[in-house]
Amino acid sequence: MTLSKSEQQERVRRTVYKILPVISILLLLTLWVVASGNDSTSFPSPMAVYDRFLKFMQKPIQKLSLWQHILASLGRVLVALIASWVLGISFGILIGWNKKANALLGPIFTAFRVVPPLAWIPLITIWFGTGEFPKILVVFIGAVMPVVVNTQAGMSNVDQQYLDVGRIFNADKWQMLLDFAIPSALDAIFAGVRTSASAAWMVVLAAEMLGGKSGVGFLITRGMDSGDLPLVLLSMICIGIIGAILAIAMQLIERWVCPWTVRKSS
Repeated sequence: MTLSKSEQQERVRRTVYKILPVISILLLLTLWVVASGNDSTSFPSPMAVYDRFLKFMQKPIQKLSLWQHILASLGRVLVALIASWVLGISFGILIGWNKKANALLGPIFTAFRVVPPLAWIPLITIWFGTGEFPKILVVFIGAVMPVVVNTQAGMSNVDQQYLDVGRIFNADKWQMLLDFAIPSALDAIFAGVRTSASAAWMVVLAAEMLGGKSGVGFLITRGMDSGDLPLVLLSMICIGIIGAILAIAMQLIERWVCPWTVRKSS
């Protein structure tokens, strides 16, 4: 079967897109080997990091294996994300749909939004100590902001045509909100959900580095304090892998809930 010119070009394009990520990873590994081979630096080699991984499997830190430290971080992120999605989407719908609520609460949210999540750590530590709840609270603050911002933007920019259709069918206020406004704003809402997942993963690592006895962020601090650079780099690799998995998972959830976004991108 002979392919047309456009089909051949499409096949070549897909092949290139599959090869480029492999080339990118190989270039990164090559750069790593070159950097670690320089005698003027103490940058750990891939083999040193792998040996540290094997040592970690045999001798846990704080009586926790690497997987348990990862699960500790993910557990904090999951709790904070669920809370941020429930409260953030609800609050974003409120101030995005109700002009009076936006006039009353919008300025307050804007004032808090510009404060970086990590700036809250000293106050939260003074108020609640250094247990689990303070870490989850810091992650919640970092995750809820993009959810509210995107939800508000989506609700404020609902296409007027959808609302006109609702009025034609004599929809009441709740029907206009639930059946027309919110479904049309799902793209923006899930953009905030995706961003919140990345933000939560970054913030939890910073919170663990400032205080804690478990988690990937704690491992980085432990390696830094003890001069264990292979442990630091191993933790960074875990951070990148888990972050990529979270991003892929959020994309799959979005495609399941909002399948029309795939058609738009294609």
